[in-house]
Amino acid sequence: MVVVVMQIAGIVEDSIVDGPGLRFVVFTQGCQFRCAGCHNPDTWDESGGENIDVAKLIDKMRANPLTDGLTLSGGEPFEQVADSAQLAAAARSFGLNVWVFTGFVFEELCRLSESDASISEFLGNIDVLVDGPYVESERTLSVKWCQSRNQRVLDIRQSLVTGAPVLLE
Repeated sequence: MVVVVMQIAGIVEDSIVDGPGLRFVVFTQGCQFRCAGCHNPDTWDESGGENIDVAKLIDKMRANPLTDGLTLSGGEPFEQVADSAQLAAAARSFGLNVWVFTGFVFEELCRLSESDASISEFLGNIDVLVDGPYVESERTLSVKWCQSRNQRVLDIRQSLVTGAPVLLE
């Protein structure tokens, strides 16, 4: 049996602030964006955090029958795209919804997915994508789930169907 490990900054098993309902949150380790004013600068260094067996993360996620969804945040989940895709696929197989917070924008991820099947697989198992880097000068508390005005909360399923970003209603 092959053990797949993921570099993470940490997990929160019962979050109510990282998407709707009770969420299992994985904070990935490593981020190329390094946004000024970032809430999680300790997640930037790809060698920081800890290695954890993805199967163990999946078991922890599945353990609480009250969990509504999985949230992947960071760091940058797309920097560990194959592992993130595996977690998202497992969550969906358990009937959980999947939210992802990323510094990438949807349009760029679509372009990148043309040459990286892992990105396509990951996108295909996401329900909501909060996209765009944090921009400190655009900081806001008035847009639910976003930290800066440039970020968007996208219905990724509809966005993939239309090929253009569709805001979550």
